Amino acid sequence: MSTHQRVAVTDAAAALLRELTAQHGPLMFHQSGGCCDGSAPMCYPIGMFLTGPSDVHLGRLDVGLDDEIDVFISAAQFEYWKYTHLTIDVVPGRGAGFSVEGPTGNRFIIRSRMLTDPELAHFDLAP
Repeated sequence: MSTHQRVAVTDAAAALLRELTAQHGPLMFHQSGGCCDGSAPMCYPIGMFLTGPSDVHLGRLDVGLDDEIDVFISAAQFEYWKYTHLTIDVVPGRGAGFSVEGPTGNRFIIRSRMLTDPELAHFDLAP
């Protein structure tokens, strides 16, 4: 198994995801490149949002449950962000309209950093 991942989760976000999974069942994330709510990572119960051939699977989040949480991104947004590592975090505030954290008084956000040289090489992105 590779140690290089494109996506991670903070401890705070993992704790909220465990609570939301207990309430809603298995979850998944989708990150689009749209405006407004579409620019936030959206968390859905599995089956409530259908991914398609234009979505890229970024990876899986281990939040301490039996099942990991899949994270997808639109292909167009992936083209902009393919050189970055994304971390899903949570902050106080109103969640996105359709994302399951909406009523909790928290919202998921993306924190990003540039991929390191070893990560770039692993993902075949090195110059």
